[in-house]
Formats: sequence, structure tokens, C-alpha cells
Amino acid sequence: MQRTLIHAATLAPFLFASLAICACAESDAQKAPAPEIELRHQGLHGYIASRCEKSPIEFRYGAGFYSAVWQLVAQPISDFQIGLPSTWILPDNSDNRTEPLCPVGTIPRDSWPERGPTFDTVFQTLEGGLGYWAGNRFHYGPPKFSMNGTPDCYSNEVASPGWSFFYNTRPLPDNRLGIAQISNRLLIPPDGLPFSGAPSGEFLGYAYMALPLTDARPDPQPTGAFSWTLFLNAKNFKGPLAYYLPECWSRISHDYPTDIGRGLDARAASGDVAGSMEINTVPEFLATDKDGLVWTRIPELSFPVDASGRTTLVRDVALYSKAALYDAVLGWRRGGSAPKGAFTSAGTFFPKVVTGPVTYSQDEKPIGGINELVTPTVFEDSSFGLQWTKKQTGNIGRFPAYFRQNGKDRIAVDASVVPANLGLTERQFPKPTTTPEPYSAEPLAGSWAKPGPSAGPFTAKLVDGSLVTYSWYRFIDQPVFGQFAWSVADRAALQSLIERMHREWPIDGEYLAPPRSASGAASKPTLASFDANLFVTPPKGMEFGYVPIVIRQEFAPTSPKALKK
Repeated sequence: MQRTLIHAATLAPFLFASLAICACAESDAQKAPAPEIELRHQGLHGYIASRCEKSPIEFRYGAGFYSAVWQLVAQPISDFQIGLPSTWILPDNSDNRTEPLCPVGTIPRDSWPERGPTFDTVFQTLEGGLGYWAGNRFHYGPPKFSMNGTPDCYSNEVASPGWSFFYNTRPLPDNRLGIAQISNRLLIPPDGLPFSGAPSGEFLGYAYMALPLTDARPDPQPTGAFSWTLFLNAKNFKGPLAYYLPECWSRISHDYPTDIGRGLDARAASGDVAGSMEINTVPEFLATDKDGLVWTRIPELSFPVDASGRTTLVRDVALYSKAALYDAVLGWRRGGSAPKGAFTSAGTFFPKVVTGPVTYSQDEKPIGGINELVTPTVFEDSSFGLQWTKKQTGNIGRFPAYFRQNGKDRIAVDASVVPANLGLTERQFPKPTTTPEPYSAEPLAGSWAKPGPSAGPFTAKLVDGSLVTYSWYRFIDQPVFGQFAWSVADRAALQSLIERMHREWPIDGEYLAPPRSASGAASKPTLASFDANLFVTPPKGMEFGYVPIVIRQEFAPTSPKALKK
């Protein structure tokens, strides 16, 4: 099976054919050959990063913020990966100074000695968020939203109720599944959740909250009680979407007892949580002029800019204690009244956010000219973003797209100074394939087939050009739970809790606090909307306690069959 995800570290550069030389009166012998143009994939790298300053230990059981949503590139590009403002949540293992958390045989332990001796920064993370990823198969312009968790030292990644982080078209093995879908109204495609319209700086709120959906248990390995649950706040969807089972995090300790009690199933977060952009895999065209000077071009990266020359990337960073929602859910499980689901103000802490300069690089060489144009800044309302030093036209800020060798480094230059004979300005970056291989769990087998779905399959055509096939599963019968030998009582208790959530927590309720108005602003920030075709309605008799699980996502046929929801 051909994999479409290509990592920058393993890409083999390849040569494009020379540019055609215009016909002229001189003989072929007199014509100078056009320089060769090489396509590479290390055109830009860096972290536009923010972080929280030290926060109280009790506010480590949840974290979130509002992240800007916009179209970063004008057209989809093959093998392009940049995350819009997203986060990394790590378990707090600051009490461990010496013991390696990653066992022998994992990538960090064997290949990243600089992360030792504990390897705590690459042990477990909650990642994902908004972005463009090289592994995306269905491109449509704007970014997508995707969960992602790395539970075992980057040996595996879990990004949806069935699939990894775009690495394979087939689902994860049954014993590697880790996400349970909660929402009975929104589909979770393996290629990520697309947005409606043309977002240009609207915000998506999201937070992970540790909830006590199940009790700690001794098997299949000692497992804590933290179910890290994703809550969203979009214009057309609010509330919990899905959660990571505690067993997803404790699994690594099954054959490595050092990690018992050190994963996200049992540990609070490290506390250093804020939104950052990871510029990862960016294609570049490279050409060398007659004097041996290197010139390069990358895709134009665009950012929304307000009247003050600012791009707001992240706002309202919040950390949560158990008082935010954990305690109320625990009381609910034990027979108390149903909470409305809103995170309490008493359980919310707004940390101080800080930032610093960005070290941009290209082909592992430092590049200049970007920091002089745009500076990471924390604004007076505690939002984080970019301050542009020059006035931008049309409310759009643009990163430099052309660079020139400057000794051992590279420096940004204007397109007008690029030698015309190099042909860099005419080159078009490769587009993604228009017929990508589908994600598919069919034919259903293993945990997908036993107990199996209760209704379906049904289909929905999304704005990204894909056709999603899904079936309705009873919540506790969805594939992720098939790997566990839980008692009838334990299964019934969790099923009952989710049924009550479906009744009490509607998708137009209030969960995350709405975004706060900027200092001096006339109105509150606008929320982004998910693609309306992601929304589904449970079949009659399955209104509560059933969830729509995606079993296939493929390129939409030209004349699709009648779509049913």
C-alpha cells in the first residue's frame, strides 16, 4: 500500500526537467542551458511559540484557548505541513530526574539521546489542533482540525476513533485504538474536520479536560481515572467531542513497569501550555545562478492582519482545576444532579503568556528577513500573535517567499531581484493528487464487527470533496472498547453516563467560556463554523447513547449515490 505522508527528514530531493529555452535566432550551440531547479522540502522551519509562565499546581487538570482559523496558502500544495496555533499537553513528571520514561526499542530512547535522561518531553503528549498536514488526503483550501495523541514515545499516534495521524489508510490495530467518540451529532473523519466558508481569522475554542468517566482499575495494567476529553466551541458546535481512554496512556507500562502511574491517565499536565505554530515541512524550489549563488522560493504564507498591524493567533489561554468540571462529573456519576457542563470560573485560571524570537531555518541554514518584518508579540489583552513592522495591504500579511544565499546563511529578498533566467517565479508547486487512496475499515472485522454497528451505513459528502461513510454504534460497542474484558456492570455504568450526557449537554449549550473582547474592541471575536455536512441526526430510537463512527472516507465520485443521514 502506497503511503502519501512523506517526512521531511527522509525525503530524497529530486530534479525537475530544465526549463524550456525560448526560440531565438542564435544557434543551439550558442544557447546557454537554463539552470536546473530542484524541489526540496526543508524550505522553512521554526516555531512561532508562546507558553504559560508557572501556574498553580491545582490548575493542571485541563487546558485550552481560542485559536485563529484562516487559509494560510492560496492553493493546496503537496507535502506541505504547518500547524496553526495548537498545543502540547504533557504529563507532569518533574519529580523524576533520572529514570528513562521511554523503554529501549522506542525512537527517543534509541535515537534521541539529547532528550535524556528521562525523555519526559517525548514520552506522552496531547497534540493536534488546527493545521495543514503532509498526510492529508482531501484538500480544499482552509485548514482542518484534528486530534492527536502520542501515548508511547512516538511509537504510535492516535488521532480519531479509528485511525492514526494520517499515516495509514487502514485503521489502527484493535489493541492500539485509544479514542472514544462522545458526540452523537458530529462526524470525526480520519482526515480531520473541515470548516465552512472561507475562514479569515475567526476563532475556534478548544480545551482538553481530565474527567472521571471511569474509575482507576488494576488491569490490563494499573490504570488511572483521567479521561482527557476534548471540548470544542465553534459557532455551530459546542461541547464534548471525544476522549482518550485512560488505557491509551497506561498501555506503555504493561511491559515497562517504570511508567506505572506516570502517564496522562494518572498525572496532571505539566502546566507549560499555550498555543504555538510548528512550521514543519515546506516545499522549496532551489536554483543556482552562473556565479554559484543559491536562490530559493517557498509558497507564499498569508496571515490576517487588523488595522493595528496585528495578527492575533491565540487568545484566552486558560488552565483548569478539578473544580472546573471534574468534581461535578464525579458527583453526577455517584448519583448527584446533572451539571450543565460549563467550566466554572472558580476552576479557571488565566496564566501569564510569554513569547520570544523565532529561529527560522531553511535547509538547516539560518535565514534572515522574517523577524525584521513580523515579530511574535503578547498584546496588552494577553492575546498572542504577530506584530507586523510594515503596513500590510488588504488586511493580509505575507511572509517572504524568495531567499538568496548570504554567506553560510539565507536572507529574504523581493521577487524583483531574483534573476529571471532562473525561472523560479514561474514555477508552480506540485498539487496533491486528485484521486487519493481512501481510508477504509471495510470489510468490518474484529472490534469493528463484534458487537458491530446498530444502524447504517450512511454517507455524507463533505466540503473537502470527500465522501464519508459511517454507521451508528451503541456508545459502549464502538470499536475502541472491544479490546477490554470489562464487566457487564462497568460497561453499563459508562453507557448510562453517556446517555445522560446526550440528554443534558446539547451542542448549543455553554461549556468553554466565550472569548473575551479585546481591550477597546467594539465586539467580541467571531467564532468559526465547521462544515455543515459533518452534522448528523441519530436514527429514531437511537437519540441517546449511540454515536456515528466513520468507517470509510474516500474521494467523492462524480455522480454520488443518494446521500442519507
